Amino acid sequence: MRYRENWIGFQTIVLKELSRILRIWMQTLLPPVITMTLYFIIFGSLIGRRIGLMDGFDYMQYIAPGLIMMSVITNSYGNVVSSFFGAKFGKYLEEMLVSPLPNWLIIIGHMAGGMARGLMVGIAVTIIALFFTDLQLHSLPVTLSVALMTSAVFSLAGMINAIFARKFDDIAIVPTFILTPLTYLGGVFYSINMLPEFWQGVSRANPILYMVNAFRHGILGVSDIGLGTAYAIIMAFLVVLFTTALLLMRKGVGIRD
Repeated sequence: MRYRENWIGFQTIVLKELSRILRIWMQTLLPPVITMTLYFIIFGSLIGRRIGLMDGFDYMQYIAPGLIMMSVITNSYGNVVSSFFGAKFGKYLEEMLVSPLPNWLIIIGHMAGGMARGLMVGIAVTIIALFFTDLQLHSLPVTLSVALMTSAVFSLAGMINAIFARKFDDIAIVPTFILTPLTYLGGVFYSINMLPEFWQGVSRANPILYMVNAFRHGILGVSDIGLGTAYAIIMAFLVVLFTTALLLMRKGVGIRD
Protein backbone atom coordinates (compact mmCIF):
# COMPACT_ATOMS: atom_id res chain seq x y z
CA MET A 1 0.00 0.00 0.00
CA ARG A 2 2.80 2.42 0.92
CA TYR A 3 4.53 1.69 -2.39
CA ARG A 4 1.32 2.53 -4.28
CA GLU A 5 0.88 5.78 -2.34
CA ASN A 6 4.48 6.79 -3.05
CA TRP A 7 4.11 5.99 -6.73
CA ILE A 8 0.91 8.05 -7.02
CA GLY A 9 2.57 10.94 -5.20
CA PHE A 10 5.62 10.78 -7.42
CA GLN A 11 3.45 10.69 -10.56
CA THR A 12 1.47 13.68 -9.32
CA ILE A 13 4.60 15.80 -8.81
CA VAL A 14 6.06 14.84 -12.19
CA LEU A 15 2.77 15.43 -14.04
CA LYS A 16 2.40 18.80 -12.31
CA GLU A 17 5.90 19.76 -13.44
CA LEU A 18 5.32 18.57 -17.01
CA SER A 19 1.98 20.38 -17.15
CA ARG A 20 3.65 23.58 -15.99
CA ILE A 21 6.43 23.27 -18.59
CA LEU A 22 4.03 22.65 -21.47
CA ARG A 23 1.39 25.13 -20.33
CA ILE A 24 3.83 28.05 -20.44
CA TRP A 25 6.01 26.67 -23.24
CA MET A 26 6.56 30.17 -24.63
CA GLN A 27 8.47 30.91 -21.42
CA THR A 28 10.03 27.52 -20.69
CA LEU A 29 10.94 26.06 -24.10
CA LEU A 30 10.92 28.75 -26.78
CA PRO A 31 13.30 31.41 -25.34
CA PRO A 32 16.30 29.06 -24.81
CA VAL A 33 15.88 27.67 -28.33
CA ILE A 34 15.90 31.18 -29.80
CA THR A 35 18.92 32.12 -27.68
CA MET A 36 20.89 29.04 -28.79
CA THR A 37 19.97 29.71 -32.42
CA LEU A 38 21.53 33.17 -32.07
CA TYR A 39 24.65 31.57 -30.58
CA PHE A 40 24.93 29.28 -33.61
CA ILE A 41 24.51 32.19 -36.00
CA ILE A 42 26.90 34.58 -34.27
CA PHE A 43 29.60 32.32 -32.85
CA GLY A 44 29.34 29.50 -35.35
CA SER A 45 28.53 31.05 -38.72
CA LEU A 46 30.08 34.51 -38.36
CA ILE A 47 32.99 34.13 -35.92
CA GLY A 48 33.62 30.44 -36.54
CA ARG A 49 34.69 31.02 -40.13
CA ARG A 50 37.61 33.12 -38.89
CA ILE A 51 38.69 30.62 -36.23
CA GLY A 52 39.04 27.54 -38.41
CA LEU A 53 39.53 24.02 -37.08
CA MET A 54 39.60 23.06 -33.41
CA ASP A 55 40.68 19.53 -32.44
CA GLY A 56 40.15 18.50 -36.07
CA PHE A 57 36.57 19.82 -36.32
CA ASP A 58 35.27 23.06 -37.73
CA TYR A 59 34.33 25.54 -35.03
CA MET A 60 30.58 25.12 -35.48
CA GLN A 61 30.86 21.37 -34.91
CA TYR A 62 33.11 21.88 -31.91
CA ILE A 63 30.86 24.29 -30.03
CA ALA A 64 27.57 22.51 -30.84
CA PRO A 65 27.85 19.90 -28.03
CA GLY A 66 28.81 22.66 -25.59
CA LEU A 67 25.81 24.78 -26.53
CA ILE A 68 23.50 21.79 -26.22
CA MET A 69 24.90 21.02 -22.78
CA MET A 70 24.66 24.68 -21.76
CA SER A 71 20.95 24.67 -22.59
CA VAL A 72 20.45 21.44 -20.60
CA ILE A 73 22.24 22.90 -17.58
CA THR A 74 20.49 26.27 -17.46
CA ASN A 75 17.01 24.89 -18.07
CA SER A 76 17.27 21.99 -15.63
CA TYR A 77 18.43 24.43 -12.98
CA GLY A 78 15.92 27.13 -13.85
CA ASN A 79 12.92 24.81 -13.85
CA VAL A 80 13.42 23.45 -10.35
CA VAL A 81 14.51 26.69 -8.70
CA SER A 82 11.43 28.51 -9.98
CA SER A 83 8.98 25.65 -9.42
CA PHE A 84 10.12 24.75 -5.90
CA PHE A 85 10.36 28.36 -4.78
CA GLY A 86 6.91 28.93 -6.27
CA ALA A 87 5.63 26.09 -4.08
CA LYS A 88 7.18 27.79 -1.03
CA PHE A 89 5.85 31.20 -1.99
CA GLY A 90 2.37 29.87 -2.76
CA LYS A 91 2.31 27.95 0.54
CA TYR A 92 1.38 24.65 -1.08
CA LEU A 93 4.74 23.06 -0.34
CA GLU A 94 3.39 22.40 3.17
CA GLU A 95 0.75 20.12 1.66
CA MET A 96 3.47 17.88 0.26
CA LEU A 97 5.45 17.96 3.50
CA VAL A 98 2.49 16.83 5.64
CA SER A 99 1.56 14.10 3.16
CA PRO A 100 2.87 10.51 3.56
CA LEU A 101 5.43 11.20 0.81
CA PRO A 102 9.03 10.81 2.02
CA ASN A 103 11.34 13.77 1.47
CA TRP A 104 13.56 11.86 -0.93
CA LEU A 105 10.60 11.21 -3.22
CA ILE A 106 9.61 14.90 -3.23
CA ILE A 107 13.18 15.72 -4.25
CA ILE A 108 13.24 13.09 -6.99
CA GLY A 109 9.86 14.24 -8.32
CA HIS A 110 11.04 17.82 -8.74
CA MET A 111 14.37 16.61 -10.07
CA ALA A 112 12.53 14.60 -12.74
CA GLY A 113 10.63 17.72 -13.77
CA GLY A 114 13.86 19.69 -14.11
CA MET A 115 15.45 16.89 -16.10
CA ALA A 116 12.44 16.74 -18.40
CA ARG A 117 12.67 20.43 -19.26
CA GLY A 118 16.44 20.33 -19.64
CA LEU A 119 16.30 17.35 -21.96
CA MET A 120 13.40 18.73 -23.99
CA VAL A 121 15.30 21.95 -24.60
CA GLY A 122 18.48 19.95 -25.28
CA ILE A 123 16.72 17.90 -27.95
CA ALA A 124 15.27 21.04 -29.53
CA VAL A 125 18.71 22.71 -29.59
CA THR A 126 20.22 19.55 -31.12
CA ILE A 127 17.68 19.72 -33.95
CA ILE A 128 18.54 23.39 -34.48
CA ALA A 129 22.26 22.51 -34.50
CA LEU A 130 21.72 20.05 -37.35
CA PHE A 131 20.60 22.94 -39.56
CA PHE A 132 23.99 24.58 -39.05
CA THR A 133 26.45 21.68 -38.92
CA ASP A 134 26.85 17.93 -39.25
CA LEU A 135 26.94 16.03 -35.95
CA GLN A 136 27.96 12.39 -36.17
CA LEU A 137 27.20 10.59 -32.91
CA HIS A 138 30.33 8.92 -31.54
CA SER A 139 28.75 7.10 -28.57
CA LEU A 140 25.03 7.08 -27.79
CA PRO A 141 25.42 5.59 -24.25
CA VAL A 142 27.94 8.28 -23.27
CA THR A 143 25.84 11.07 -24.77
CA LEU A 144 22.61 9.98 -23.06
CA SER A 145 24.17 9.13 -19.69
CA VAL A 146 26.07 12.42 -19.45
CA ALA A 147 22.99 14.43 -20.45
CA LEU A 148 20.83 12.63 -17.87
CA MET A 149 23.34 12.92 -15.03
CA THR A 150 24.12 16.56 -15.77
CA SER A 151 20.46 17.54 -15.87
CA ALA A 152 19.97 15.69 -12.57
CA VAL A 153 22.93 17.50 -10.97
CA PHE A 154 21.64 20.95 -11.89
CA SER A 155 18.06 20.11 -11.02
CA LEU A 156 19.29 19.32 -7.51
CA ALA A 157 21.39 22.49 -7.47
CA GLY A 158 18.28 24.47 -8.40
CA MET A 159 16.34 22.85 -5.56
CA ILE A 160 19.04 23.78 -3.02
CA ASN A 161 18.96 27.37 -4.28
CA ALA A 162 15.17 27.40 -3.92
CA ILE A 163 15.35 25.97 -0.39
CA PHE A 164 17.58 28.81 0.77
CA ALA A 165 15.81 31.55 -1.21
CA ARG A 166 13.62 33.91 0.79
CA LYS A 167 12.45 36.16 -2.05
CA PHE A 168 12.29 36.07 -5.84
CA ASP A 169 15.52 38.04 -6.16
CA ASP A 170 17.37 35.23 -4.37
CA ILE A 171 16.65 32.72 -7.12
CA ALA A 172 18.44 34.93 -9.68
CA ILE A 173 21.69 35.45 -7.73
CA VAL A 174 23.24 32.01 -8.29
CA PRO A 175 22.40 31.76 -12.03
CA THR A 176 23.67 35.30 -12.66
CA PHE A 177 26.85 35.38 -10.60
CA ILE A 178 27.87 31.71 -10.42
CA LEU A 179 26.18 29.48 -12.98
CA THR A 180 26.55 31.72 -16.04
CA PRO A 181 30.27 32.49 -15.52
CA LEU A 182 31.05 28.81 -14.84
CA THR A 183 29.17 27.81 -17.99
CA TYR A 184 30.98 30.28 -20.22
CA LEU A 185 34.33 29.25 -18.71
CA GLY A 186 33.50 25.54 -18.92
CA GLY A 187 34.97 24.84 -22.32
CA VAL A 188 31.82 25.51 -24.31
CA PHE A 189 33.54 27.82 -26.81
CA TYR A 190 37.16 26.67 -26.62
CA SER A 191 39.54 23.86 -25.71
CA ILE A 192 41.37 24.36 -22.45
CA ASN A 193 44.52 23.16 -24.24
CA MET A 194 44.62 26.64 -25.76
CA LEU A 195 45.14 28.16 -22.31
CA PRO A 196 48.43 28.64 -20.43
CA GLU A 197 49.22 25.83 -18.00
CA PHE A 198 48.19 27.87 -14.94
CA TRP A 199 44.75 28.66 -16.36
CA GLN A 200 44.30 25.06 -17.45
CA GLY A 201 44.69 24.11 -13.79
CA VAL A 202 42.19 26.76 -12.75
CA SER A 203 39.72 25.55 -15.37
CA ARG A 204 39.89 22.02 -13.97
CA ALA A 205 38.28 23.31 -10.78
CA ASN A 206 35.13 24.07 -12.80
CA PRO A 207 32.74 21.07 -12.67
CA ILE A 208 30.95 22.17 -15.84
CA LEU A 209 34.18 21.60 -17.77
CA TYR A 210 33.89 17.86 -17.10
CA MET A 211 30.25 17.72 -18.14
CA VAL A 212 30.77 19.64 -21.38
CA ASN A 213 33.81 17.60 -22.36
CA ALA A 214 32.20 14.27 -21.55
CA PHE A 215 29.18 15.24 -23.66
CA ARG A 216 31.50 16.41 -26.46
CA HIS A 217 33.24 13.05 -26.31
CA GLY A 218 29.89 11.32 -26.71
CA ILE A 219 29.09 13.29 -29.86
CA LEU A 220 32.46 14.04 -31.49
CA GLY A 221 34.79 11.58 -29.78
CA VAL A 222 37.17 14.29 -28.52
CA SER A 223 37.65 15.63 -25.02
CA ASP A 224 40.14 17.66 -22.97
CA ILE A 225 39.32 15.52 -19.93
CA GLY A 226 39.53 11.78 -19.38
CA LEU A 227 36.09 10.20 -19.66
CA GLY A 228 36.50 8.21 -16.43
CA THR A 229 37.47 11.35 -14.52
CA ALA A 230 34.47 13.22 -15.93
CA TYR A 231 32.05 10.47 -14.88
CA ALA A 232 33.57 10.35 -11.39
CA ILE A 233 33.20 14.12 -10.95
CA ILE A 234 29.60 14.15 -12.18
CA MET A 235 28.63 11.20 -9.97
CA ALA A 236 30.29 12.82 -6.95
CA PHE A 237 28.32 16.03 -7.45
CA LEU A 238 25.12 14.04 -7.94
CA VAL A 239 25.57 12.21 -4.63
CA VAL A 240 26.67 15.29 -2.67
CA LEU A 241 23.86 17.52 -3.95
CA PHE A 242 21.16 14.89 -3.41
CA THR A 243 22.40 14.24 0.13
CA THR A 244 22.54 17.98 0.83
CA ALA A 245 19.01 18.57 -0.48
CA LEU A 246 17.72 15.65 1.61
CA LEU A 247 19.36 16.93 4.79
CA LEU A 248 18.02 20.44 4.21
CA MET A 249 14.51 19.10 3.67
CA ARG A 250 14.67 17.00 6.83
CA LYS A 251 15.84 19.98 8.90
CA GLY A 252 13.22 22.24 7.35
CA VAL A 253 15.81 24.82 6.31
CA GLY A 254 14.11 27.67 4.48
CA ILE A 255 10.74 25.99 5.01
CA ARG A 256 10.06 26.16 8.75
CA ASP A 257 11.99 29.42 9.21
